[in-house]
Amino acid sequence: MPDFAVNLSMLFTEVPLAERFSLAAEQGFQKVEIQFPYELPAPQIASLLQQNNQQLILLNAPAGNWQTGDRGIACQPDRIEEFRQGITQAISYAKELKCSNINILSGISPESYSLEIIENTFIDNLRFCAEAFAQADIQLLTEAINTQDIPGFFLSSSAQAFDLFRKVDHPNIQLQYDIYHMQIMEGNLINTLQNNLDKIGHIQFADVPGRHEPQTGELNFGNIFQAIDDMGYSGVTSLEYNPSTSTAESLRWIKLIAERE
Repeated sequence: MPDFAVNLSMLFTEVPLAERFSLAAEQGFQKVEIQFPYELPAPQIASLLQQNNQQLILLNAPAGNWQTGDRGIACQPDRIEEFRQGITQAISYAKELKCSNINILSGISPESYSLEIIENTFIDNLRFCAEAFAQADIQLLTEAINTQDIPGFFLSSSAQAFDLFRKVDHPNIQLQYDIYHMQIMEGNLINTLQNNLDKIGHIQFADVPGRHEPQTGELNFGNIFQAIDDMGYSGVTSLEYNPSTSTAESLRWIKLIAERE
């Protein structure tokens, strides 16, 4: 089985964020990720991680105003200064929390700019982050997201991501490969992982459709996890799903899949 982490922004939401660390620890998770940890002071999160003997392995950079529809601002030409201020905050949190990965969301393409300008803005911001993160010993990740859930999201396929990586031309950039999003957009999951393993720094998953736990949809996670093990992937694979029941009950798939191996 892969090296699992749990996303505390989507699981254990029965309680406030500060109480989710201990619940995750009770279920055996020593690695956690948080989409946007900024609602809590970094020292408080550091204390919670220490109390529960956990490691924060991933956080997202600030993504604009989520409540008003932002889903990242890295591709938006008129918000470069705001984006880079958010990067300063993300680096500060990552340093204090000893988090080695920061994920950047491209955001939705603004209608008032050409595709060329939008892409160049995203490339420039990725290049800026790649260097800034490298100086802080942090890995830059970016994520392709399906355009059914978020219409207009700029980065929406693995092929597009890898093409952008060539244009960014910096060693400190990898893809956060989300199995849920990529099953919707392109399928061919195992082959894509196998053929691009050197460009993939983190994996997340949920079943399709519904974005719930494994064994609620169409994906054969037993085969997928076995393939991830067999191909020699050395990173973390994270549970990032909306439980269809209580979080604790939604974790039963782990034992069921393990028993079949």
